[in-house]
Amino acid sequence: MECPACKVPGVDWEAVMVALCVFDAYGTLFDVDAAARRAASEPGAGALAAHWPTLSTDWRRKQLEYTWLRSLAGAYVDFWQVTQDALDWALDAAGLDDPGLRARLLDLYLRLDPFEEVPQVLNALQEQGVRLAILSNGSSGMLSEAVTSAGLDGVFDAVLSVDEVGIYKPAPAVYDMVGARFGIAPKEVLFVSSNGWDICSGAAYGFRTLWVNRASAPQDRLHGAPEHVARDLRALPDLIGGL
Repeated sequence: MECPACKVPGVDWEAVMVALCVFDAYGTLFDVDAAARRAASEPGAGALAAHWPTLSTDWRRKQLEYTWLRSLAGAYVDFWQVTQDALDWALDAAGLDDPGLRARLLDLYLRLDPFEEVPQVLNALQEQGVRLAILSNGSSGMLSEAVTSAGLDGVFDAVLSVDEVGIYKPAPAVYDMVGARFGIAPKEVLFVSSNGWDICSGAAYGFRTLWVNRASAPQDRLHGAPEHVARDLRALPDLIGGL
């Protein structure tokens, strides 16, 4: 689905060639619910088996909130620390005081499952000659683990972490990293994210955008809006081939 009203003013989109496809990582390529889901299915999961969806939702919500609040406060710590702090809040809220469960959830989070269509779509884009990159809040170590465990080593031309700038999305300094690394203008980038706030911010920055709206959520009312919207990544090879 296209959003004709979402074009960045002053850009002749028909004259722009996409030189690079940049993906958000968590929630876009990697399933952030996979850690709690898998832990809940293991023997001895106990209370987690019944409550993992709530715990996973709380974990993700606090993880994002902490990135925004730390950015506003100028109190950056890397995403691995934020992920641990958010999990501790979620476990406390669920009444689960279990150091072994905590350790297991964190271990699984380092090796999140990619969404089902991800390997096939990335392979199709590579066959089209599209350059690929990741731009993520994740720490460098987390992203390396996630890419390797998903069997995606060698797929991306760059894996860019906010560790390089010490602030989280949606700070423009994060989006600046793409141009700094590849030497291209924002309008030559197709930015792909499942996070509504991220895609709106990327659009306002000047990227061409695809919002992967996996949750069928309403569009965020922010300072930008997505150019394209899809339920998952399957439409991406055809879309980018037509840009």
